[in-house]
Amino acid sequence: MPRYGFIHDKLEIKFLILYLMARVATPVDFPTLTDLTMCDDGVDYFEFAEAVAELVESGHLTLENDLYAITDKGRENGAACESSLPYSVKQKCTANLSKVNGVLRRNAQVRAEILDRPEGGLTLRLILDDDAGNLFTLELLCGSQEQADRLAAHFKERPEHIYHRVLEALLEEPE
Repeated sequence: MPRYGFIHDKLEIKFLILYLMARVATPVDFPTLTDLTMCDDGVDYFEFAEAVAELVESGHLTLENDLYAITDKGRENGAACESSLPYSVKQKCTANLSKVNGVLRRNAQVRAEILDRPEGGLTLRLILDDDAGNLFTLELLCGSQEQADRLAAHFKERPEHIYHRVLEALLEEPE
């Protein structure tokens, strides 16, 4: 069956993967890499999966904790080959990367850590960063994992709101 699109073989898929990986904000998992790479109708999923495995095996990508990252070797070889990618594919990649990088940056700046306490219970550490560093860190004692998970989820949904509410409470003049 003929494939439509600009990417037609495994080598071109590898070029596309290296192009994308050189531009993602942080290491990504396989589903995210898949979504980014399937931007062209010519990309075959099975060839893509083989290409990723081969790029890890050849040292162009690393795989740690289920996250893929590009190596210096991958960055150099990808830069040398990226001119062979069609302009329209690069445009689609740029649009997709913009969305993904926004989510990746936000996830890196808004974090929640749940830590066991030696005396019992859990400590929930809520962290909000910006490009310059840490803005806000709050630690709370939680009685259960469910409570810690619920508080962490609420913080991740609206970290700016919580940050501003804490500032309001701290700056409010006593009556």
